[in-house]
Amino acid sequence: MEREIWKGSEAIAEAAIRGGCQGFFGYPITPQNEIPEYMSKRMPEVGGVFVQSESELAAINMVYGAAASGIRAMTSSSSPGISLKQEGISYMAACELPGVIVNINRGGPGLGTIQPSQCDYFQATRGGGNGDYRTLVFAPSDLQETVDIMQEAFDIADHYRNPVLFLLDGLIGQMMEPIVWKDIPRRPLEDKSWAASGRRGRDHNNFITSLLMDVQTCESHNLKLLEKYKEMEAKECRYEEIMTEDAEYILVAYGTTSRIALTAAENLRAAGIKTGVLRPITLWPYPSKAVAELADSSHVKAFLSVEMSTGQMVEDVRLAVNGKKPVEFFGRTGGMIPSVSEIENKIREMAGVTK
Repeated sequence: MEREIWKGSEAIAEAAIRGGCQGFFGYPITPQNEIPEYMSKRMPEVGGVFVQSESELAAINMVYGAAASGIRAMTSSSSPGISLKQEGISYMAACELPGVIVNINRGGPGLGTIQPSQCDYFQATRGGGNGDYRTLVFAPSDLQETVDIMQEAFDIADHYRNPVLFLLDGLIGQMMEPIVWKDIPRRPLEDKSWAASGRRGRDHNNFITSLLMDVQTCESHNLKLLEKYKEMEAKECRYEEIMTEDAEYILVAYGTTSRIALTAAENLRAAGIKTGVLRPITLWPYPSKAVAELADSSHVKAFLSVEMSTGQMVEDVRLAVNGKKPVEFFGRTGGMIPSVSEIENKIREMAGVTK
């Protein structure tokens, strides 16, 4: 298979098309503008639909409508734009509508900076909109992994009839890396007889709504959704462990930060400090069981959560460790990126080792 050099956002868009995207609805915001730009050219070429909406609110509701009609729909944005989409994402989850949403995370809060960040972790993993709902959240660490998972994403969304979110930092969106276009195993096409796409021989209309005024009906619906989320937790959790078999210190990091953490772990090992990396690939479901098992290991002394934020994922690490070992945090924020040497120095401090 031939390797090709692609820019992140353009590769994400092409992977979505190869994954079966039939409609893209979005609004420009840096640093993800290359996704809609690419889609504006490619979607008509593959018989799909591209609409640049008048706002982020309009974009997510267009995804809602398209998904309700049974087509595979997608939107992308960056942090402030994703905030505006939260109501629509909650509606989609409530109505059990599949869709793919890409967040190229930039520094915040507010308009912040266009530099890379991971400060939308809470928003992504805690819902963001109103109500008891969940979205699958993928956080790949490089462009190859991103395009591979993106080609699965529409199958996964259809299977669970649920939105799927990608939380990617600005580096992954803007960097250029070699990738190989692989034949990704596909899931069976899901029946969409539930869609509001005309009667198609049925003796009834399909109605899609999130308005459930009767409290018992609303509770029953929430409990039904909860069973689906439990299935996601059981079947869709993904993570990678690197050099953890004998590690005394575990770096927990995702996305681009995990690549920096891995270099730090390799350098620390060379200096005699046994360090490993646990890399969540799904932020929800979170690999809590894997973290807990490491916390139970006699050789592990402590954990360090490394993030491009003031500390968000560290809360999930602490919940999983459950007080069995110390958990510390190191992060940079506002678009600043943790350096290898900063991570190494923090582990040396935790280990009581001076240079």
